[in-house]
Amino acid sequence: MMDLKEYLPPEARGMTVLDRSVFQKSIRVPKLKVEAIKLLEVLPIVKEKMLKLGHLKAVSGENVKTVLLNPGIVKSWEDVKGLEQVKITEDSLIFEEIEINYENFKYDEIFRAVFPEDQENLTSFSRIGHIVHVNLKEHLLPFRRLIGEVFLDKVPGCRTVVNKIHTIESKFRNFEMELLAGRERYQVEVKENGCIFELDFNRVYWNPRLASEHERIVKSLTSGHHFCDVFAGVGPFSIPAAKKECRVLANDLNPDSINWLKHNAKRNKVEDSIEICNKDGREFILSDLKTHLVEFWHHRDPKKSLTIVMNLPALAIEFLDVFSGLLSDQPELQAMDRSLPLVHVYTFLKGGAPEDARTSAESHLGHKITDFQGVSFVRNVAPNKNMFRVTFRLTDDILFARKAPKRPAVTDDQAPQQKLLCTSQDDE
Repeated sequence: MMDLKEYLPPEARGMTVLDRSVFQKSIRVPKLKVEAIKLLEVLPIVKEKMLKLGHLKAVSGENVKTVLLNPGIVKSWEDVKGLEQVKITEDSLIFEEIEINYENFKYDEIFRAVFPEDQENLTSFSRIGHIVHVNLKEHLLPFRRLIGEVFLDKVPGCRTVVNKIHTIESKFRNFEMELLAGRERYQVEVKENGCIFELDFNRVYWNPRLASEHERIVKSLTSGHHFCDVFAGVGPFSIPAAKKECRVLANDLNPDSINWLKHNAKRNKVEDSIEICNKDGREFILSDLKTHLVEFWHHRDPKKSLTIVMNLPALAIEFLDVFSGLLSDQPELQAMDRSLPLVHVYTFLKGGAPEDARTSAESHLGHKITDFQGVSFVRNVAPNKNMFRVTFRLTDDILFARKAPKRPAVTDDQAPQQKLLCTSQDDE
């Protein structure tokens, strides 16, 4: 693609109301005139030097074809050597003015022209179905309506643009947002890892940046194994796990998430493979997950595994203490031939080394982790803030401990008070 930086209109700087006409201008470009019958011979020679702009045909004409070349590459005939071998002469190359306009510029080029030069640009956005979601910093707020219009114009299929305007402070982890452009329609359909998910983006949590992590965990599962999802949301882990013929136990505190989880289970034809709970995570672990684990062991099939996922990284690691002494009332289970549950717990780190995630997990667990499987980097969330996955097995010294460490109980609805509170929709 041609870099249009030098053609960005200076009069667009600081514009808060989109005026598409300011991007219309003339530029001088090299044109190659060739007979139509020679085009197939010419194109391989000039392919890498052709002018490539959105909404602009690089080749036009009928009997005589006009091939537009990139003025940043082709300054003279010397820059298109090789055409002589197909009998194209120097007089076939001419330089003429063409008109370019708003349609030819990409959204990031438009933002580069409009935003203050000395401040950070809008570097990323999320796409959820027909919704484009941005998290605008304060210096970009005066441009928010323009930003919305540009995304509507430039992102195919975009019909709604929203900006998050507060941190995630509700116990259900949905956030307040403002409509920047388009229709106020938040029910979307998205596809991820071979499954279809429907959800109301205004009432539940969804992060498209975690698709690879969802896939990574699901790929580690095997048909017939058991999967427990403590903070399931609308099912990005649970639905594909059930589709893989795992037995799934899924929980979430948000009743809207639960309704969509049930809907998605039915939509993907796995409703018979998922048992769904609508509880606080702590209550769920102490009751449903505990019961499921005991039943799992009573099946007496040590070749099968049970995986527990705790994907609430601003808070999940503080729920680990509930596993200490979880089965202290059933010591007879220790004599059984059984496989130990595998836990994936997600957390944020602000600076520090990945090993700090293990230290934090052990601190909240109240035990040293003796069957440690590793700490994995998931993604960068913000400058100096990363998301990690801590993986370990729940060993007997944890599950059958006589007394759990005395620690204030943390529940799902205490998320706003935690020092690791999510600060943006990018933070899952």
